[in-house]
Amino acid sequence: MAISPLKAMNGERVVVLIFVLRVLSSLPLALLPHALSLSLLSLFSLVVEIRVDNSPSLFKTRPGASSGIILGAVTLPTVMLSKLIQLSRAVSLQQIEIGELEHMTMQFWAASACSCGVLIFLFIVAWCAANKKNPHFSCSVWDAKFSLSCVILYSAVCCISLATISHTGFNTALKLLWLLCHGFATVKLIQHLLSTFPFCASIGEANLVTSGLVLYFGDMLACTISKVCRLLIPPELVSIRYGIKRSEIGIVIQGVLLGLLIFSAVFKFLIHLWEYFWGANNSESRERKEIWRSLIFLTSLGFIMIAVAPSWMMIVLDFDVHPVPWIFEFIFSEPFKRLSLCIYWLVLIYASVLRFYNISKNSKIERILLRKYYHLLAVLMFLPTLIYQPKFLDLAFGAALAVFLVLEIIRVWRIWPLGQLVHQFMSAFTDHRDSDLIIVSHFSLLLGCALPIWMSSGFNDRPLTPFAGILSLGIGDTMASMVGHKYGVLRWSKTGKKTIEGTAAGITSVLAACSVLLPLLASTGYFLTQHWFPIFIAVTTSGLLEAYTTQLDNAFIPLVFYSLLCL
Repeated sequence: MAISPLKAMNGERVVVLIFVLRVLSSLPLALLPHALSLSLLSLFSLVVEIRVDNSPSLFKTRPGASSGIILGAVTLPTVMLSKLIQLSRAVSLQQIEIGELEHMTMQFWAASACSCGVLIFLFIVAWCAANKKNPHFSCSVWDAKFSLSCVILYSAVCCISLATISHTGFNTALKLLWLLCHGFATVKLIQHLLSTFPFCASIGEANLVTSGLVLYFGDMLACTISKVCRLLIPPELVSIRYGIKRSEIGIVIQGVLLGLLIFSAVFKFLIHLWEYFWGANNSESRERKEIWRSLIFLTSLGFIMIAVAPSWMMIVLDFDVHPVPWIFEFIFSEPFKRLSLCIYWLVLIYASVLRFYNISKNSKIERILLRKYYHLLAVLMFLPTLIYQPKFLDLAFGAALAVFLVLEIIRVWRIWPLGQLVHQFMSAFTDHRDSDLIIVSHFSLLLGCALPIWMSSGFNDRPLTPFAGILSLGIGDTMASMVGHKYGVLRWSKTGKKTIEGTAAGITSVLAACSVLLPLLASTGYFLTQHWFPIFIAVTTSGLLEAYTTQLDNAFIPLVFYSLLCL
């Protein structure tokens, strides 16, 4: 039976469509093919979400969350399109080279290909499930025809757009193959994620994570191949950002993350190898086996992070010295400021963690409210640093992410002697969105603050964009939760907990923070080009998304807010 379009629209879907329409309304005519492709992707994702929501349980997703397919599918492509709009202004002002714009065009199409691949996969799964349940249904036939039309039109627009930035047909074919690999890799990765970590994420959250990973490591792979064998990759496929214009800090962060990815695979292989040859010997005590596992962990981690990862960094960028000494040289280039910041951070973290951990064990305060204090802690830690030491904060975010990943590996594998202690400590701050398999809240908060800052590197004519995560999570989300919990009466929906009072408080607090931040940035030398009406639209849209979505807001809201601030 067909579903009325009006009945199919809920609050989250309406806000997402408003978000997409806001970005599309800001596009120049030169980006019309990109607008058409994003429109088709949005319609296709809406059809898929409605179909999946009305099908039997297809995947073991996070309880209490909607599928979030449309939000997960359009977020990354819309972020890339917003960045593309921003770089188009830079090209018109002759502040960047055309190669950087072409690179961002490829990133947009790669992000779109990742989402499109996942949507096709989800539609096929839902189609097969519905066919098994009821072989006679005309609605699914209409859905299939509409979806197939969207995919065909999307593919045609993609080919036309890529042909305009390619010199030969071979280059166009090579780029299409590159996009196809992105889509295939994302599908395989989301299948692995949903099966390996059941009940840990919604489909939309899994789509965002897998698309982001494929996009990020695909960029690293293209960078590596272009450096090792430039003759095999056309120059326009790999932009100038892979060369001399890529910063040392960006390469260090990518190298560390690549090293941890390699380490996790190598460590798992070594453990299986060790258990195969020596694990059968039950005469050894359990404690001795744990010590051996710890030694394997530390040895492999140290070798990869000191030898393997820096070797990759030196391949893709010409460092004057080894990357490890370079990091220390960078920190001590301004020793007083940067070491003072490190001491300031350590004092804040120690005092806050000790205080909140004791409260979490002895208090009946809801975990979700307790964790909002860490959002405020992020404001205290990151806001002053972003204004006065932005490059150091870039590196610090990379270091913090690496530490979080190592601690999560220690917790999951129960590496002696810290594994159980880390698990007990982290469990004190979990809520219904976390599980014993993987704890994501601290990652989402860190990345929610870091991603807008990392993406704002290079040309940026909108000074508020680096602050998107800090403002939306540290101030807006925190005030919305606290005010809504204490004073909220009018709820947005009968089944949800979000209140109108909380949303109004979140929007007002972010606008107030912007009114303070803009003059402060102007006093430090920023050239302000943002006007209040676009800022108001961005703050209101992201605030409404926080009110309606059941997805992990730390992951989506900063990206949505960042995209709207770029316009």
